[in-house]
Amino acid sequence: MQFTSVLAIYALLWVLSAFLVMPFGLRTPDEVDGHTIETGHADSAPVNFQPGKIALRATVLSALLLALFYLNYQNGWVEMGDLNMVSGPKIKDMGY
Repeated sequence: MQFTSVLAIYALLWVLSAFLVMPFGLRTPDEVDGHTIETGHADSAPVNFQPGKIALRATVLSALLLALFYLNYQNGWVEMGDLNMVSGPKIKDMGY
């Protein structure tokens, strides 16, 4: 696998991971005592949004996912034929 392919897959996994980890740890104004909602702000807007923490979590998760993807690529644990949902199973006759 070429380095540019690995880099592109990592970038896709990073964006996916960022959206997956974004809601964890966020608190709305209803969950924080004494916080008032300013005019023009949504009631559901997070009070403690921390993009640096989200980026760090996404980096770690995407690195783990890339490692799993690469190990699967090298060892062939799950191949395209295993994911075929359209046609019938590979084995037609079970011998019963």
